[in-house]
Amino acid sequence: MASRAASSALFLVLAAFAAGASAATFSITNNCGYTVWPAGIPVGGGTQLDPSQTWTVDVPAGTSGRFWGRTGCSFSGGSGHCDSADCAGALSCSVSGQPPATLAEFTIGGAQDFYDISLVDGFNQPMDFSCSTGVNLHCGGSGCPDAYLFPKDDNKTHACSGNSNYQVTFCA
Repeated sequence: MASRAASSALFLVLAAFAAGASAATFSITNNCGYTVWPAGIPVGGGTQLDPSQTWTVDVPAGTSGRFWGRTGCSFSGGSGHCDSADCAGALSCSVSGQPPATLAEFTIGGAQDFYDISLVDGFNQPMDFSCSTGVNLHCGGSGCPDAYLFPKDDNKTHACSGNSNYQVTFCA
């Protein structure tokens, strides 16, 4: 009996460790000379970032999503409007931002994570996107070579080792 209980406890500890092993932390930094309101779905929601501020978001394993920057926003009580990449007037987004929106896209989980910058929805914000075990992607304007430019542009996705952390920087 003691052996079975010890085995069960060991299994639970290993399962908990394995479940957390592929989680990722995203550090989103505003290097612009103006306020940016980054947003993320399905995790993150949204916040206000003044120049030089960083927002940290923990993303669980098994998550595919995106982060983007909104500009020209005005909120009161969690609702309002953004001039670019507005998400239904919400500070904390539960839907994608309206085009144009520069997107940092990701899939977290398994032995590898995947990430890219997409301009399929247009360009609204200069962005760098990198993972701790991969290359830095830079997008300073529309048509940048590191970004997806159209839906079938399938050669811009990059891989990272599982358990990597990520940096999104506006105006890098």
